Amino acid sequence: MFSIQQILTFFLALTMELSLSACGREAAVQPAPEPPAQAQETPAQGPSPGASEPESEVTEGAETYRGFQMDNVLHAPEGDIHYHIYVPDSYDGSEPYALFLTLPGYEGLYFQGMGQNLYSENFAFEALHYNGRMIVAAPQLSDWGETSAVQAIALTEYLLDTYHIDPEQVYAEGYSGGGETMSRVMGMRPDLFTAYLQCSSQWDGAYEPVAEARVPVYFVIGEGDEYYGSEPSRQAYDRLYDLYTAAGLTEEEIGRLLVLDIKDADYFRDGGAPSQHGGGNLFAGDPEIMGWLFGQ
Repeated sequence: MFSIQQILTFFLALTMELSLSACGREAAVQPAPEPPAQAQETPAQGPSPGASEPESEVTEGAETYRGFQMDNVLHAPEGDIHYHIYVPDSYDGSEPYALFLTLPGYEGLYFQGMGQNLYSENFAFEALHYNGRMIVAAPQLSDWGETSAVQAIALTEYLLDTYHIDPEQVYAEGYSGGGETMSRVMGMRPDLFTAYLQCSSQWDGAYEPVAEARVPVYFVIGEGDEYYGSEPSRQAYDRLYDLYTAAGLTEEEIGRLLVLDIKDADYFRDGGAPSQHGGGNLFAGDPEIMGWLFGQ
């Protein structure tokens, strides 16, 4: 027979074993703990209240063509501005470089296809022969009127703010419809430019601001230009000439500011151009014309 003490000891041991087994089973079925809060994905934080956003930013193009980074897009308040840009390998921002802006004719506008301005005109490439320390921008705008003029100004201001540019060496050229656009630009912001070359085009902008700013202008066009004729260029030249005369400038001073270059049929025939208007691309390879621009 078991004594009362033995019976009590047996029941106490049995109770402890059952309790430990139950704890083991409970631990085995417990769910895994949740990940710590810092490991959880959190939504991105917006800008702090009152923080200023940049007015303009650029989406850089991925393609290159003859040294130009193609189809960069300046997202500006004036709209998206497509442009190609050449920056010399030597440029590091430590010294000021020149800047050249070239605006194409109708065939080079953006809706004609990305890069058509560089594929069809040589001004951007020929310019590189005159100054190895020069950034070249070739915009592809949307028209030859007010919209493109305002965008050309916005792009120029962006480039001047972004790169270390010598303000005394900022050149512009406009061919055909691009000349119409650049003449509007010159009538709005002549202070941005050192000199302007207008090729096979007509003047659509204001004259007085150009005369007041004393920005040199070179008009070149075929005598029998099939699209414009040469008369609009003669009239623009005369208008600026009269403003300079009224301001008291001498013939020599006016000659340094104004050039009217009317090319005859032989010029285009000798250059192998089938027409005078389309032959305006010959001006890009003419050292007298381009040399004048980059000599200012």
